[in-house]
Amino acid sequence: MSQILKTILRWAFRILFRVEIQGRWPDPLPQRLLIVANHESFLDGVLLALFLPANPVFVLHTWVAQSRFYGWIIRFVDYLAVDPTNPMAIKQVVKLVEAGRPVVIFPEGRITVTGSLMKVYDGPAFVAAHTGADILPVRLDGPSLSYFSRLGGGHPRHFLPKLRLTLMPLEKIDIPPTESPHERRRQAGEALRRLMQHMLFASRPAGTLYEALLDSIAVWGRKHRLIEDIRQIEHSYGEFLKMTLALGRLGCRLAPKDARIGVLLPNAVPTLALITGLGAMRRIPAMLNYTAGQAGIEAACELAQIKVIITSRAFEEGANLHHLTHGLARNFTLLYLEDLRPQFSLRDKLWLLCALCAPRRAVPFGQAEEEAITLFTSGSEGTPKGVVLSHRNLLANLAQIRSVIAFNASDKFLSALPLFHAFGLTAGALLPLLTGTRLFLYPSPLHYRVIPELAYDRDCTVLFGTSTFLGHYAKHAHPYDFYRVRYVVAGAERLAQRVRETWFEKFGIRILEGYGTTETSPVLSVNTPMAYQTGSVGQFLPGIDFWLEPVPDFPEGGILHVRGPNVMKGYLLAAHPGRIEPVASSRGPGWYCTGDIVSIDENGFVTIKGRVKRFAKIAGEMVSLEAVENLAHTIDPLALHAACSRMDESRGESLILFTTSPLLTQERLQATARQHGLPALLVPRDIRVQDSLPQLGSGKIDYVALKQRIDKGSTFQDGHPA
Repeated sequence: MSQILKTILRWAFRILFRVEIQGRWPDPLPQRLLIVANHESFLDGVLLALFLPANPVFVLHTWVAQSRFYGWIIRFVDYLAVDPTNPMAIKQVVKLVEAGRPVVIFPEGRITVTGSLMKVYDGPAFVAAHTGADILPVRLDGPSLSYFSRLGGGHPRHFLPKLRLTLMPLEKIDIPPTESPHERRRQAGEALRRLMQHMLFASRPAGTLYEALLDSIAVWGRKHRLIEDIRQIEHSYGEFLKMTLALGRLGCRLAPKDARIGVLLPNAVPTLALITGLGAMRRIPAMLNYTAGQAGIEAACELAQIKVIITSRAFEEGANLHHLTHGLARNFTLLYLEDLRPQFSLRDKLWLLCALCAPRRAVPFGQAEEEAITLFTSGSEGTPKGVVLSHRNLLANLAQIRSVIAFNASDKFLSALPLFHAFGLTAGALLPLLTGTRLFLYPSPLHYRVIPELAYDRDCTVLFGTSTFLGHYAKHAHPYDFYRVRYVVAGAERLAQRVRETWFEKFGIRILEGYGTTETSPVLSVNTPMAYQTGSVGQFLPGIDFWLEPVPDFPEGGILHVRGPNVMKGYLLAAHPGRIEPVASSRGPGWYCTGDIVSIDENGFVTIKGRVKRFAKIAGEMVSLEAVENLAHTIDPLALHAACSRMDESRGESLILFTTSPLLTQERLQATARQHGLPALLVPRDIRVQDSLPQLGSGKIDYVALKQRIDKGSTFQDGHPA
């Protein structure tokens, strides 16, 4: 391209599209350089040609080179036209890179039609691995919003959207030699796919949840109808923003800046607006678990130094929480949303009117590192702790999820997991809210007949749930209830094999199992359509470092420690209420010990072996309590089973199995264990059939309550109570 023409076009693009360049061009330039970029529109090649300092060679598909439309453009740049179906095409690119010319290539091979990363071809990765070239990832952000993109299905388009090019640090693909060239090529392609995903994540903008909300409104527009709840009124972005600012205005009077305010509310639009509004006003919403009982809520309030709790009379009436709220009112200031509305004065209404005209100026933005929300661990195996999450933590986890799973304008989330649960808050609510994807909030995951009907009636395409909940939905659903569903993601507990098989056989849906913790905002890994392995919880999300602490009895795995931008700021502990204890592990500051024993294979897939606390040492052997429960599920997959351990003078520890199934006997368990080649140590001698097992609001078994059913003072002798 002639320098004069290039200069003119560059200035035209800067003025019209407000092009922004982030990152630095490598200096000195590597001898062999391969530039890779995501492919969002027909403008992409022009942008790179205009704003990259070098004079690169573009690798184009032959049909592009032969196109009349592009013919007049590509004559101004150096290009190499290749046919991907021709095996010799890659050799041409290899020669070009080895000759020392910077080469630009789009690894996806086609313009995205999902708004996210498409399939990444192995060819460009093989070129990089074969030549030893440095890779410069370039993130293009904004072209997909133009009329030159291929996005459809109601995705917003803008005549002159703002465009951003982010130059990432140089990378290399170093694949060790293998006997099979095809395997080496596959490994290189996988490495490039992960590199591209990391590029999408790492180039995310920083800020607060409120800023992210305004950014989404700028893309989708205030008229975009987005969110509804059980009242079945679909609210637009503009209406949600109005609700957010109004509730934030009222909430900021209830506590000083940076104070925590308890939120005791169900899954509903006002709840999500209150969370966002409090954060915008620099107050910290602390999500209280209304299923934890008065003692559990009071303990959480003590941890977080909460003095004010916001709830709702409609919620109190509908969930029959009168006894709970009356008890809490004796020790805390309990405020009802219905009573706050009359306090919104004329002055407040005038402020709201001005704020809606200039929402970025009306509310001073906080810092990304500031506390955004406080959650509380479930306490399924011990005393609950407060988990402090920053804006950076939550937005990083959303960016990590978006970099590996594509959602588009035609999707609709059905979120029944409670907002006091990290999975329900981040993946179920914030993810669709801040990406413009439609959302239906339902107040309880326990309505097993209603939720499948809602998925059918409201045309939902994305569903999150625990294994327990998904199993019940499958049992009560009509085979056609989930006909529109594209993604079903399971987390919070191990996905039962029977649940996986039922969903595939009855609905033709492959459940994507993931893994995470409240402390990591929460998602750490997940199976995706591009990277799936049955029995695993997928690969780690981009930006997460991990380390396995060796465990003598598990040579193939270890205790998982993680570090990343989604790892919490710290804990709130009973020893020092209100004080944040920074995250740290034996690995060092910034690392978090999950307490889970995992193994990671050569392809990066993570398999959970169990929790450190959920192992018993019997006769010198480590026995997984989850393996005991899986054995019970083999006999009766529809019942609930929970394995615990207790001290045994002769064997160290002994197993106790709580179950709701009368089918479980020691003889049947022994026969099933022999049939599957499992050790006899997995068969408990004490089997206790219960009418029901205690569960937490998240659907997990409440092991603390189960342990309280065991005589704490007694021991076992030869498997029998002493």
